Amino acid sequence: MASQEIENLAAALARLPGLGPRSARRAVLWLVKRRDQALPQLLEAMEQVRDRLVECETCGNIDTQNPCGVCADPRRDAKSICVVEDVSDLWALDRAKLFTGTYHVLGGRLSALDGVRPEDLNIAPLLARVEAGGVDEVVLAMNATLEGQTTSHYIAERLEGFPVRITQLAHGLPVGGELDYLDEGTLAQALRARRPV
Repeated sequence: MASQEIENLAAALARLPGLGPRSARRAVLWLVKRRDQALPQLLEAMEQVRDRLVECETCGNIDTQNPCGVCADPRRDAKSICVVEDVSDLWALDRAKLFTGTYHVLGGRLSALDGVRPEDLNIAPLLARVEAGGVDEVVLAMNATLEGQTTSHYIAERLEGFPVRITQLAHGLPVGGELDYLDEGTLAQALRARRPV
């Protein structure tokens, strides 16, 4: 039986995404065994995150500077904005180093069931960025869910009056995917998006 302090730490870690109670207990045990080296480093890193992180006023990214490193990078193509649901989506796309433009984080997606309305998302700042001029393309990179597609459709409608090209990420067969293992929605999207060879 562990002390209440250790149980509290395990319970706190178990609330993190991707960690369940068993994984949290293993992480706590690892930290306790290496408490002289690992705990001070972890505490210092957590304090720095708490004290220095800010939300970028331009795109909604989370960084230690405002504007964020992406928006402040002069090598980025400011004429192209990739719209994503969450910061984790921005980070995933940017890790791939395939998109050289800028980003815009909505902070979620439209969902009638969850009560998320357009005014609850960062759509107005996106429209203001496009309206300010200098944007040629808006890439809608929402998740391939019903809510993600609804959000894409809504934003595309709001951008219709602007002289910008509106594109979205392709959906369909993953690289290395076998047809037998794919769900019907993925197969349907792949068939709809077929192109000449």
